[in-house]
Amino acid sequence: MSEVSGKTVFVTGASQGIGEATARLLAHEGARVVLFARSTAKIDAIARDIGENALAISGDVASWADVAKAMAEAERHFGPVDILINNAGMIDPIGMMNTSDPQAWGQAIDVNTKGVYYGMRAAIPRMEARGSGTVITISSGAAHNALEGWSAYCTSKAGTAMLTSAAHLESGGKGVRIMGFSPGTVATQMQKEIKSSGINAVSQLDWEDHHPVDVPARILLWMCGSDADDYLGQEVHHADEDVRTRAGISV
Repeated sequence: MSEVSGKTVFVTGASQGIGEATARLLAHEGARVVLFARSTAKIDAIARDIGENALAISGDVASWADVAKAMAEAERHFGPVDILINNAGMIDPIGMMNTSDPQAWGQAIDVNTKGVYYGMRAAIPRMEARGSGTVITISSGAAHNALEGWSAYCTSKAGTAMLTSAAHLESGGKGVRIMGFSPGTVATQMQKEIKSSGINAVSQLDWEDHHPVDVPARILLWMCGSDADDYLGQEVHHADEDVRTRAGISV
């Protein structure tokens, strides 16, 4: 039996891509999944497809009120949230910093960094009180390396990586498992947006160069279990041979 069976998992950005694939896989493995995203119609359809073990809650990760309300609603419906997967993120705005739109640049920080903080702020106190729980945040190689045209994304993901480290420092000794996950380039809508920009080397990759969404979903499933405890407080990388082997992905 999977270690996620019977557990409640809250997935942000669950309307498409990695979030949707992960929610579907975890539900297949017996978890109760909460799909949180702004796209009401999309998450409603996914929840209907999954069945009674899925709950769709629409809201914006960039709004503390929305996140706090959603977390409370999830716990009323399914009971304590055992696992939080901070997946929601955006690549826009892509472009040079000296011509960037300040409002759009700030929105990336609101979603990619503050949205992760809001999820942690809503979930971790409950987890600490119970002495158990898992928080996984989707990171990126862009958190550690500047890329032309991606100043907002790189900065926001760097902040997210530090948030994950800070959360582990503060809550890791209180029974909360906290990790980051860098999934590499994945065949999602985000990669289509990157491709159309024509900016930096990532936009030059072919679609076949990106791995399918089931790969990060399967690694995230493994990270939810005790076999991944060797990586607590760290950033797990999809390309790590040990990670892929332990997650059951051919290397």
